[in-house]
Amino acid sequence: MAKKIGFVGVGMMGHGMAKNLLAKGFEVTLMAHKNRKPIEDLLGQGGKEAKTPAQVAGQSDVVILCVTGAPQVEQVVYGADGMLGTFRPGMILLDCSTSEPAMCERVAKDLGERKAAYVDAPLARSPAEAEAGKLNTMVGADEKVFAEVRPILEAFCENIFYMGAVGAGARTKLIYNLITMGHAALISEALCACAATGVDLNRFAKVVGGGGANSGIFQMIVPKILEQNDYSGLKFSLANAAKDLRYYNRMTSEVPLSANMGPAVLNALVQALNTGFANGLVGDMVAAQCKANGVELKK
Repeated sequence: MAKKIGFVGVGMMGHGMAKNLLAKGFEVTLMAHKNRKPIEDLLGQGGKEAKTPAQVAGQSDVVILCVTGAPQVEQVVYGADGMLGTFRPGMILLDCSTSEPAMCERVAKDLGERKAAYVDAPLARSPAEAEAGKLNTMVGADEKVFAEVRPILEAFCENIFYMGAVGAGARTKLIYNLITMGHAALISEALCACAATGVDLNRFAKVVGGGGANSGIFQMIVPKILEQNDYSGLKFSLANAAKDLRYYNRMTSEVPLSANMGPAVLNALVQALNTGFANGLVGDMVAAQCKANGVELKK
């Protein structure tokens, strides 16, 4: 089992992942993040710091990426001081970002020419589960490579789903996020409809909670809004959600697939971004929907 791990992307999710790797005895080399607080904490727990992606790769057997999306992955791999040229035969790039499948396959091809391997392993759940080592991941990789990285994933994941060859993890995550963000969009419209038509919100929440329309997303978002006027129950940014739906729509357009829900969900997210919630979380779709329709939630 590889012990030398490089880590790029020590943000809200990455901090917990790296913390658990260190706690499980892995040697971890970290690249500085724009926010120094997480990395300073990890350095205090035994992590090492490198200044560039190339330096991270040069000190590692497996490099984990946990960045925003495809452009950030490409910058780390191909950009100035990028890590591609530093990869040696037998090394593995374990990409936990939510990226585009075509990019995953291209990076895998370029690493393969250096006799190195690529794994797409996007994540589900929240920063709280990252800290607890209980994330979910959907993995696309050669089966032998998957067996090699599984002990690393087990350091910060509770559920590990092998989905198939490179790109399968990314495709799964984009479709999964269609369902997740689709639930959020429906919930936002439903609460706004309650407010507009005079349906009691607390009673409505009990109806949903006791029926087939209930969901984990509903329970993350709605009780906090009704009980605390807190829209942060689902800790995922609107900007990242919209990015993922753009990737989903691009993926389905290339099949091609008649896919009506993807554009509708993306429009709901963009509406929230453009209605004063550019820095908001997914739960702010509720507030954006109410604002756009001139209604107020009366709890």
